[in-house]
Amino acid sequence: MHELELTHALRSLVALLAIVNPLGAIPLFVAMTDGQSPLQRRHTSRVTSIAVAITLLIAAFLGRWILALFGIDLNAFRVGGGLLILMMAIQMLQGRPNRTRQTSEETEEGVEKDDVAVVPLAIPLLAGPGSLSAVIITAQNLHQVSSYFFMVVNILLVALAVFLTLRVAVPLSARLGETGIRIATRILGLMLAAIAVQFMVIGLKALLPGLA
Repeated sequence: MHELELTHALRSLVALLAIVNPLGAIPLFVAMTDGQSPLQRRHTSRVTSIAVAITLLIAAFLGRWILALFGIDLNAFRVGGGLLILMMAIQMLQGRPNRTRQTSEETEEGVEKDDVAVVPLAIPLLAGPGSLSAVIITAQNLHQVSSYFFMVVNILLVALAVFLTLRVAVPLSARLGETGIRIATRILGLMLAAIAVQFMVIGLKALLPGLA
């Protein structure tokens, strides 16, 4: 049972990393922090990662009550969340800016702001609708304390990945270039498409038992 939980936790970690996609945030981070010193960029990276962790943890532990408050069925949410993630995946595969995470207007506003760590970098760029949906859906299937522990660890690891990626965003952007980042984004997009389809299939089978 422990090995099964660990396997599920690892799959959830990979899925959440693909959805948050810190690599895809590198060009925007570099643009939005263009006037900052290395020390200020480090501070921005740290605040962004903390905000991502807090946002995802809130979604994980309060998602059940949020769905109940609005009378939303979990399986319907699975289908809707899967559809949203699939839209993100298609845009990633095409190498286009992901407007489900952040619009061009929000990007332009972010470039002009002095403090961009929480909004728009953490929310909605990294901890956006797709990652929030994935965390809420994952949390609804957990029933044991150990499972919740693994979920918290996964969220903290993703936040750490965000910090480390943004911390080296400037040299990494120069080394990988726009082409390298797009290649990595397309690979993550392919994984994301499979995850989205899986969410939708599980939800549709529960909503429409005749499909099973």
